Amino acid sequence: MRGIFITIEGPDGAGKTSVVKRLETLLKNELGADKVVLTREPGGIPIAEEIRKVILDPKNVEMDERTEALLYAAARRQHLVERIIPALNEGKVILCDRFVDSSLAYQGAGRKIGMEPVLSINEFATEGLLPDLTLYLDVDSDTGLERIRRGRSADELDRLDQESAVFHQRVQHGYIKLAENDPERIVTINARKDLNTVVSESLKAIKERFF
Repeated sequence: MRGIFITIEGPDGAGKTSVVKRLETLLKNELGADKVVLTREPGGIPIAEEIRKVILDPKNVEMDERTEALLYAAARRQHLVERIIPALNEGKVILCDRFVDSSLAYQGAGRKIGMEPVLSINEFATEGLLPDLTLYLDVDSDTGLERIRRGRSADELDRLDQESAVFHQRVQHGYIKLAENDPERIVTINARKDLNTVVSESLKAIKERFF
């Protein structure tokens, strides 16, 4: 029986990592520890984690925006082959911190490459595989950036954290457009609320869809 593929998306500072870890614990308590897989992009497996280091290293200031998009797609392909597809085939529930929507929002909208070209290379990488459900944690770019800079020291900021406020505004607008265009798959959660409320609303959306 095929598993369930759930992704958590949102701009930087939306609280994705905190939310997805809480969801992992809650779902494991209900479904069993061996039934839930938590992973992330870029990363999740060794090859993709190495690509992640290259993408996010603040020293790589000369990286071309299309190179960046291709690296994300390459990491995604390896992650799918090694981790996501095997887990789906085992009937597990996968919680993934970011997936294709991130590339569409960050490289398509944020880098202004255009969503169609970015979608094209990702369709090649994923062979058209999409999540069963995407939780989009919506937060305005000013709030998100303030959270990041309050929670991290200057030397902890990665290459994308250091982008301009205008870049992050484009990312948020890209996410909003994606959610508007695919309301069946993408459920918008107000991430300006407190963490407990965001987790509760996210869990409710998962249960209403699958359980």
